[in-house]
Amino acid sequence: MEDRRDRLRALGELFRQLRKDAGLTGKELAQRAGVAQPSISRIETGQLLPTPETVDRLCVALGLNDTDHGRLDALLLRLRDEVARLKDGLAGREAADAARVRSAQRVVSFQPAMIPALLQTAEYARLALVVGRDVDEDDAASAAASRVSAQAVLFDAGREFAFVLTEGAVRTWPGSPSLMLAQLDRLVQVSTLPHVRLGVVPWTVPAPGFPLHGFTIYDGTTSVVEALTGDVTHLDPGDITMHMETFDAFAAAAVYGDELRDLLGEIAADFRELATKLDV
Repeated sequence: MEDRRDRLRALGELFRQLRKDAGLTGKELAQRAGVAQPSISRIETGQLLPTPETVDRLCVALGLNDTDHGRLDALLLRLRDEVARLKDGLAGREAADAARVRSAQRVVSFQPAMIPALLQTAEYARLALVVGRDVDEDDAASAAASRVSAQAVLFDAGREFAFVLTEGAVRTWPGSPSLMLAQLDRLVQVSTLPHVRLGVVPWTVPAPGFPLHGFTIYDGTTSVVEALTGDVTHLDPGDITMHMETFDAFAAAAVYGDELRDLLGEIAADFRELATKLDV
């Protein structure tokens, strides 16, 4: 809770500094933006989390460049993410993630242990949210539905997606082998989309590093690490650079296209054999 309050104050301080840099009083900014002056005051003192529409109005009124607008958007997104998680549990967290995905033009994701959320089948998504966790089943079902619904952005040719997985991520199976056969089919389908680049690092090549955790980078400005107790958002340019360098290193070792689909076919054959052995 204290971290959220600190970030809310940081957002307010940033707004106040940008207003002063523009040579405007609170009253003048309120008039330009069509926002009540008391709201400006509450935002600047960290007492009010503004809506995205209010932020857009203030940015236009302040004449902000893309860099400053991006700084505000990043802080606002992180705050709204935390508020949603506190208020609405898993479903709120997935709704916040979906909003983040919808606002991004380029998404880059590296996952060493599981299928990325944007590529999960509905059943895989449900299990990814409940296995090993003490969660409310209804909350998890709503969260899974939100996660799958967010995948519609994959079919927007105006966006760009890049995914790199380790073979271990593709072979780690929750539920049953048959579930993974459906998941592998999903990966094959996605790999044919022209604006989606999907690669898998085979176990037959040496790893370029130790993949301690996965992450997803949005528009090169925000990197989100999914941890056991919640997502950790990185905004520092140094962190983003390190994550991007890690992604590039694993991407260089991955296979793509027909070679990828051949690998997925081999893994599918192993799952079929496993299903036979387990008689499921």
